[in-house]
Amino acid sequence: MLKVNEYFDGQVKSLGFETSGERASVGVMAPGEYTFGTAAPEKMSVVKGALTVKLPGHIEWETYYAGDDFEVPGDSSFEVKVAEPTAYLCDYL
Repeated sequence: MLKVNEYFDGQVKSLGFETSGERASVGVMAPGEYTFGTAAPEKMSVVKGALTVKLPGHIEWETYYAGDDFEVPGDSSFEVKVAEPTAYLCDYL
């Protein structure tokens, strides 16, 4: 079953789904700056475009491009800067 999610006044949209018992979502972020909270650990993969990310406990921002991924601990938050529309896949670990 698909679950439609919308955040930040429609600037971030995703479709949640489950496959082989594993939860994931795929979505698109419009240009802007966002702070996301996590309940469970997540693996974020950039599908198209780029995300500049500040992970919890880090001082530096790091840019991830198509084909790159990063992990975020559960019960935390991370900041994202998006310069152009960017597609991503989020796997809930």
